[in-house]
Amino acid sequence: MAANRLQIQGDDSVLLRVTHANLKTFSADIRFSLQSTVDSVKEKLWKKCGTSVNSMCLELYDDTNTKLSDLSDNSRPLGFYSPLNGYRVHIIDLDPSSVTSGGWLEDTSLVEKYSISEEAYEKRDGTFRKFKGRLASQNPSALGNKKPDNYMEDLCANIKVGDRCEVEPGEKRGVVKFVGRAESLAPGFWVGVQYDEPLGNHDGMVKGVRYFDCPPHHGAIVRPDKVKVGDYPEQDPFEVDEI
Repeated sequence: MAANRLQIQGDDSVLLRVTHANLKTFSADIRFSLQSTVDSVKEKLWKKCGTSVNSMCLELYDDTNTKLSDLSDNSRPLGFYSPLNGYRVHIIDLDPSSVTSGGWLEDTSLVEKYSISEEAYEKRDGTFRKFKGRLASQNPSALGNKKPDNYMEDLCANIKVGDRCEVEPGEKRGVVKFVGRAESLAPGFWVGVQYDEPLGNHDGMVKGVRYFDCPPHHGAIVRPDKVKVGDYPEQDPFEVDEI
């Protein structure tokens, strides 16, 4: 009890973890004044979780998850119950029709989804389907420009991993690290390059897929028509052509 009294005298606030019986994913660290009444604590928690003050029952647990007491007297200050930093206040919602009951706030599968019949959708104006149809009638090629899976495959015939290369635009030099299709990018063939200098956009990982490894900001994946392979040695940044 000496530690509890010391906290009340030396610091008028406490940081408590808050959990909720109905909301399994709800957990928050909230600072409370020890001078606040239990009723004021409930007001603050109502704004956080949606359980009404009149339906809220509070339990206090220590940092070993042992229940210490019920905060049952709304008129008493929080400090009366001697909470310490790291203790937990657990909310129990006594209202069976509360917004927190039944999992509605956490499980979206319980929410009824809007649906419409195919016939009703066809009768509607301003839908994406109608827009897509008008676009196709005005410009038939607009929706048919998807590149084939073998797009630029022929340009990769003389490009292989390990080749020195130069990439346009900018005459950026490096080494080929990947040749092939990239499922996270557009259809067709791509070439992965590790630049000699930090001129790239990544480290060989694009949209969560790793195609090769290289230092950060040294990697790029480009179309093969941007890549020339051959005798492209690493450039000396301090080399001068003329004096």
